[in-house]
Amino acid sequence: MLLIMAKPKNKPLSFSTTMRNPDRIAGFLNQLVEFENQILTTEVIYKIIHNVIKNKLYYTMYEYRNSLYKEIYLSNELEFSDNQVDEIIRNSPQDHKEAGFEYGWESRFDTWYQLPKEFGFVLYEKNNILKISKLGHMLIDTYNSESPDEKIIQNVFLNSLCKYQTNNPFKKNLNSNVPLLLLLKTIKLLKEDKDENSTGIFRNELSLFICWNNDNEKEIYEKIKEIRHNVGFQYSNEYMYDICLELLGCRTPEEKEKKKKYFKIGKICNEAVDEYIRKMRSTGLLSLRGNGRFLDFNSFENKKIEYVLEKYSSFQTFENKEEYFNYVGEIDKELFNMEIKIDHDKEYNLKLNTLNEFANKFSKKEIFNELLILTKKCESKNDSFKYIPEPTRLEFLTSISLVQNLKNCYVEPNYSIDDEGLPTMTARGDMPDIICTEPYFENPNNQELIIANVEVTLMKGRSEQVNNEIVPIRRHLLSQINNGKDAFAIFIAPFIHEDTKEMSLWYKHKDKIDISTYTIEEFAKLLPNNKLSNLRKI
Repeated sequence: MLLIMAKPKNKPLSFSTTMRNPDRIAGFLNQLVEFENQILTTEVIYKIIHNVIKNKLYYTMYEYRNSLYKEIYLSNELEFSDNQVDEIIRNSPQDHKEAGFEYGWESRFDTWYQLPKEFGFVLYEKNNILKISKLGHMLIDTYNSESPDEKIIQNVFLNSLCKYQTNNPFKKNLNSNVPLLLLLKTIKLLKEDKDENSTGIFRNELSLFICWNNDNEKEIYEKIKEIRHNVGFQYSNEYMYDICLELLGCRTPEEKEKKKKYFKIGKICNEAVDEYIRKMRSTGLLSLRGNGRFLDFNSFENKKIEYVLEKYSSFQTFENKEEYFNYVGEIDKELFNMEIKIDHDKEYNLKLNTLNEFANKFSKKEIFNELLILTKKCESKNDSFKYIPEPTRLEFLTSISLVQNLKNCYVEPNYSIDDEGLPTMTARGDMPDIICTEPYFENPNNQELIIANVEVTLMKGRSEQVNNEIVPIRRHLLSQINNGKDAFAIFIAPFIHEDTKEMSLWYKHKDKIDISTYTIEEFAKLLPNNKLSNLRKI
């Protein structure tokens, strides 16, 4: 029987939402390590699927409908047995088919790992050797380290995205460009145009980049100029959707109507744009301006932007999958070793000004609700927060809440920021996430201060909380106390493991230090109308 291969067509750029954030990608990659350099047979695929479910990286409707399994999934102490995982797989048929894989769970496996494959982290085909690139191992090793270095993770994604191609051999797409480079080059042209506002690309214009069929930045720049001349920044999704359908090869009203059932307006103008922004910002090169309405250069990273534009503007296309994998998965050491000089006083003032601006812009209730969203694993709908990765967002929201509620307290967060003052990465492992200082209220004339190191995490596991959080908290506290400071710590997480509480009590007994533990919800409810010293409890 002669197989007729489908011809490539112009298709919108689509990043899988299954792998929305770097931690999730790293977690899934971690399940492949023991099978590296093995033949990817059906048996191996099911072992990987087993590990993914056992480690609670994927949630099925069978678990949701089974009260016991739902409890285990949501619990941070209970674990699935191997027999329970096998039962979940048996009772969760997957209505899914991917080329080269059997219908069902095998195809679900391929859906999970398609994006990491396109990003050069892993290479696989059924009945061929499974390979993990050096770049993939770097992401896994950083994820598994005691204090993950988010700068390395950011550079890993920059390394991938400055090479990632819409027409890579894993995609049947006639559109041919490197999305990150097309974006950077177009922003550069707009910045050089004195008639433009120098704030970058309007959010609604990003649909053009998702559907653009070549790497000619001058053409897309001129299209943006034309749209801005005709309608400015005030137009409907339908207006942009019609232009995008033309970019995808629809020339007549009949062709457009036919394509609408494949290329949905909600996908092109909303979902794909949101995911595009997340992926582009994961590189650290882009800032959001105007309350999330414009995507622009992060001027703190101008040196790196110039390097990427110079080295990667011209690109070689690949038909061979392994050659593409080797190219994308190769580590560009310059990206990781480049030193960026920043005026730290300017950065510090910008961070605090933005923090205070957000504390005034949003109500206490709005921030409380955003904190609960992180606890419940829901999605934020707020354009100011939804593009900030969850661990970093938790530090930001906690800092805002502290500023809003502790009026006599000086709040100093240690997350990294872009040139808008918005967080890009969590605080480094060698410093507290947030430092709060407050005068003793009992004696206002006393210039001595009470200091609280506020540490926040979304990690719920015992070893993660105790080893990755409580142990470093003790180290920071002892250093301050040994320097004559009156200091204590506040540890905040969605769930506080019993061993975490026990370790806090042990350090109270052994070292005479105070580590107060709160769930996010407890802390958010306790904070209003309170003062820093009252948060010091065991």
